[in-house]
Amino acid sequence: MRVLLFLAVLISGLLFGLGLSLATMIRPEVVLDFLLFHDLGLLLVLGGAVMVSLLAYQWGPRWLKKPILGDAYARHPSRLDARTLVGAAIFGMGWGICGVCPGPAIAGLGAGNWPLILALVGIFAGAYIQGRFFPGD
Repeated sequence: MRVLLFLAVLISGLLFGLGLSLATMIRPEVVLDFLLFHDLGLLLVLGGAVMVSLLAYQWGPRWLKKPILGDAYARHPSRLDARTLVGAAIFGMGWGICGVCPGPAIAGLGAGNWPLILALVGIFAGAYIQGRFFPGD
């Protein structure tokens, strides 16, 4: 079961990275053009991701008694509080300044876009600081 789970995660990651690469989201200049409303082509990527997620979350539990590679479906309650809003604002500002999101940055490294390593260092540093000094409940 562990090997099957590993293969599922690996294949999903490869498909995700390929999709980001084909959508040119691994190029910060494309993302920055999107954020500046110069090129809204990434809206199609965003819309496609939202639709796939919506369908999976809505229909998955209805069609399957349990996840294919899991024991049971779990609920993860969310809260809209000050911590969530501040975190989202910091993430958004970082994304807007450098045009890099974590998933596309990792996929970009796989495509040989080595300057993205600087953004990943910042992402990991921010995650470390958050986990070290502002742990969750």
